[in-house]
Amino acid sequence: MHKLPVIALLIGVASFAVPVAPADASADQTLAAAERIIDAFYAFDPHPLREAMADAAASQPQILFYQGWAQGGNYAVLERKPCRFASADEVTCAITVRDDLILALGTGYWVTDTFHLTIADGRIVKVGTSSDDPPDFAAALAWLQREQPAIMTGPCQGFFAGGLTPQDCVRAIVVGFRAYRASK
Repeated sequence: MHKLPVIALLIGVASFAVPVAPADASADQTLAAAERIIDAFYAFDPHPLREAMADAAASQPQILFYQGWAQGGNYAVLERKPCRFASADEVTCAITVRDDLILALGTGYWVTDTFHLTIADGRIVKVGTSSDDPPDFAAALAWLQREQPAIMTGPCQGFFAGGLTPQDCVRAIVVGFRAYRASK
Protein backbone atom coordinates (compact mmCIF):
# COMPACT_ATOMS: atom_id res chain seq x y z
CA MET A 1 0.00 0.00 0.00
CA HIS A 2 1.34 3.41 -0.91
CA LYS A 3 1.56 6.22 1.55
CA LEU A 4 0.25 9.50 0.25
CA PRO A 5 2.93 12.17 0.05
CA VAL A 6 2.42 15.31 2.02
CA ILE A 7 1.58 17.97 -0.55
CA ALA A 8 1.09 20.71 1.95
CA LEU A 9 3.29 20.43 4.99
CA LEU A 10 1.89 23.55 6.57
CA ILE A 11 -1.84 23.24 5.85
CA GLY A 12 -3.78 25.73 7.84
CA VAL A 13 -0.79 27.17 9.65
CA ALA A 14 -1.17 30.89 10.20
CA SER A 15 1.69 33.17 11.10
CA PHE A 16 0.99 36.14 13.28
CA ALA A 17 4.59 37.32 13.51
CA VAL A 18 5.45 40.71 12.14
CA PRO A 19 7.53 40.25 8.95
CA VAL A 20 11.20 40.99 9.47
CA ALA A 21 13.32 42.08 6.53
CA PRO A 22 17.10 42.09 6.61
CA ALA A 23 18.54 45.50 7.34
CA ASP A 24 20.92 45.50 4.37
CA ALA A 25 20.29 46.66 0.81
CA SER A 26 20.08 43.10 -0.49
CA ALA A 27 16.48 42.78 0.77
CA ASP A 28 15.06 44.34 -2.39
CA GLN A 29 17.22 42.06 -4.54
CA THR A 30 16.08 39.02 -2.57
CA LEU A 31 12.41 39.96 -2.98
CA ALA A 32 12.98 40.57 -6.71
CA ALA A 33 14.58 37.11 -7.01
CA ALA A 34 11.60 35.57 -5.19
CA GLU A 35 9.18 37.32 -7.56
CA ARG A 36 11.18 35.95 -10.53
CA ILE A 37 10.68 32.43 -9.22
CA ILE A 38 6.93 33.00 -8.97
CA ASP A 39 6.85 34.57 -12.45
CA ALA A 40 8.76 31.58 -13.83
CA PHE A 41 6.55 29.07 -12.04
CA TYR A 42 3.31 30.49 -13.44
CA ALA A 43 4.79 30.91 -16.94
CA PHE A 44 4.60 27.08 -17.05
CA ASP A 45 8.01 26.80 -18.72
CA PRO A 46 10.52 24.75 -16.71
CA HIS A 47 13.63 26.35 -18.24
CA PRO A 48 13.25 29.82 -16.66
CA LEU A 49 12.17 28.18 -13.40
CA ARG A 50 15.34 26.07 -13.29
CA GLU A 51 17.40 29.19 -13.95
CA ALA A 52 15.58 31.19 -11.27
CA MET A 53 16.16 28.33 -8.81
CA ALA A 54 19.83 27.80 -9.70
CA ASP A 55 20.93 28.10 -6.07
CA ALA A 56 18.12 25.82 -4.87
CA ALA A 57 18.95 22.77 -6.98
CA ALA A 58 17.77 20.27 -4.35
CA SER A 59 14.30 21.83 -4.47
CA GLN A 60 13.98 21.62 -8.23
CA PRO A 61 12.51 18.09 -8.61
CA GLN A 62 9.54 18.84 -6.34
CA ILE A 63 8.93 22.37 -7.62
CA LEU A 64 9.28 21.38 -11.29
CA PHE A 65 6.83 18.52 -10.71
CA TYR A 66 4.48 20.98 -9.04
CA GLN A 67 4.81 23.37 -11.97
CA GLY A 68 3.76 20.61 -14.39
CA TRP A 69 0.97 19.64 -12.00
CA ALA A 70 -0.26 23.25 -11.86
CA GLN A 71 -0.15 23.53 -15.65
CA GLY A 72 -2.02 20.23 -16.13
CA GLY A 73 -4.54 21.22 -13.46
CA ASN A 74 -5.22 24.52 -15.25
CA TYR A 75 -4.16 26.72 -12.35
CA ALA A 76 -5.31 30.28 -12.93
CA VAL A 77 -4.04 32.98 -10.62
CA LEU A 78 -6.90 34.79 -8.89
CA GLU A 79 -4.81 36.81 -6.43
CA ARG A 80 -1.07 37.20 -6.16
CA LYS A 81 0.21 39.00 -3.11
CA PRO A 82 3.72 40.45 -3.24
CA CYS A 83 6.45 38.28 -1.79
CA ARG A 84 7.46 39.36 1.71
CA PHE A 85 9.95 38.50 4.40
CA ALA A 86 8.43 36.16 6.99
CA SER A 87 11.74 36.21 8.87
CA ALA A 88 15.31 37.24 8.19
CA ASP A 89 15.92 33.96 6.36
CA GLU A 90 12.55 33.21 4.76
CA VAL A 91 10.49 34.90 2.07
CA THR A 92 6.89 33.83 1.48
CA CYS A 93 4.77 34.40 -1.61
CA ALA A 94 1.01 33.69 -1.40
CA ILE A 95 -0.97 32.99 -4.57
CA THR A 96 -4.68 32.11 -4.67
CA VAL A 97 -5.62 29.96 -7.65
CA ARG A 98 -8.63 28.42 -9.36
CA ASP A 99 -7.92 24.89 -10.55
CA ASP A 100 -9.55 21.78 -11.97
CA LEU A 101 -8.97 19.79 -8.75
CA ILE A 102 -11.11 22.03 -6.60
CA LEU A 103 -13.68 22.37 -9.38
CA ALA A 104 -13.92 18.55 -9.49
CA LEU A 105 -14.48 18.44 -5.73
CA GLY A 106 -17.15 21.13 -6.00
CA THR A 107 -16.16 22.83 -2.75
CA GLY A 108 -16.43 26.38 -4.12
CA TYR A 109 -13.27 27.16 -2.20
CA TRP A 110 -10.19 28.59 -3.92
CA VAL A 111 -6.85 27.43 -2.61
CA THR A 112 -3.96 29.67 -1.62
CA ASP A 113 -0.54 28.19 -2.28
CA THR A 114 2.32 29.72 -0.36
CA PHE A 115 5.87 29.45 -1.62
CA HIS A 116 8.46 29.38 1.17
CA LEU A 117 11.91 30.49 0.01
CA THR A 118 14.86 29.99 2.36
CA ILE A 119 17.58 32.63 2.17
CA ALA A 120 21.26 32.07 2.98
CA ASP A 121 24.04 34.53 2.18
CA GLY A 122 21.61 36.60 0.11
CA ARG A 123 20.68 33.65 -2.12
CA ILE A 124 17.51 31.58 -2.36
CA VAL A 125 18.76 28.11 -1.43
CA LYS A 126 15.52 26.21 -0.85
CA VAL A 127 11.99 26.47 -2.21
CA GLY A 128 9.01 24.68 -0.72
CA THR A 129 5.26 25.10 -0.82
CA SER A 130 2.29 24.78 1.45
CA SER A 131 -1.40 24.99 0.70
CA ASP A 132 -4.64 25.58 2.49
CA ASP A 133 -6.44 22.78 0.67
CA PRO A 134 -9.93 22.04 1.96
CA PRO A 135 -10.35 18.84 4.04
CA ASP A 136 -12.11 17.17 1.10
CA PHE A 137 -8.83 17.29 -0.82
CA ALA A 138 -7.03 14.93 1.59
CA ALA A 139 -10.13 12.74 1.91
CA ALA A 140 -10.42 12.46 -1.87
CA LEU A 141 -6.72 11.54 -2.20
CA ALA A 142 -7.11 8.85 0.44
CA TRP A 143 -10.21 7.54 -1.35
CA LEU A 144 -8.29 7.44 -4.64
CA GLN A 145 -5.42 5.54 -3.05
CA ARG A 146 -7.87 2.97 -1.74
CA GLU A 147 -10.33 2.78 -4.67
CA GLN A 148 -8.07 3.53 -7.67
CA PRO A 149 -4.50 2.67 -6.61
CA ALA A 150 -3.37 2.34 -10.25
CA ILE A 151 -3.37 6.13 -10.45
CA MET A 152 -0.55 6.29 -7.90
CA THR A 153 1.51 3.55 -9.56
CA GLY A 154 0.77 4.77 -13.09
CA PRO A 155 0.62 8.44 -14.04
CA CYS A 156 1.35 9.57 -10.47
CA GLN A 157 4.44 7.44 -9.91
CA GLY A 158 6.98 9.75 -8.29
CA PHE A 159 4.15 11.96 -7.02
CA PHE A 160 5.77 15.24 -5.92
CA ALA A 161 9.17 13.54 -5.80
CA GLY A 162 10.40 14.24 -9.31
CA GLY A 163 7.86 12.09 -11.13
CA LEU A 164 7.95 12.34 -14.91
CA THR A 165 4.26 12.82 -15.72
CA PRO A 166 2.81 15.55 -13.48
CA GLN A 167 0.30 16.71 -16.07
CA ASP A 168 -1.02 13.20 -16.67
CA CYS A 169 -1.06 12.68 -12.91
CA VAL A 170 -3.17 15.72 -12.10
CA ARG A 171 -5.59 14.96 -14.94
CA ALA A 172 -6.05 11.41 -13.62
CA ILE A 173 -6.61 12.77 -10.13
CA VAL A 174 -9.18 15.28 -11.41
CA VAL A 175 -11.12 12.37 -12.97
CA GLY A 176 -10.74 10.47 -9.71
CA PHE A 177 -11.93 13.46 -7.69
CA ARG A 178 -15.07 13.58 -9.83
CA ALA A 179 -15.66 9.89 -9.08
CA TYR A 180 -15.05 10.55 -5.37
CA ARG A 181 -17.59 13.37 -5.40
CA ALA A 182 -20.13 11.17 -7.21
CA SER A 183 -19.61 8.43 -4.63
CA LYS A 184 -20.64 10.67 -1.74
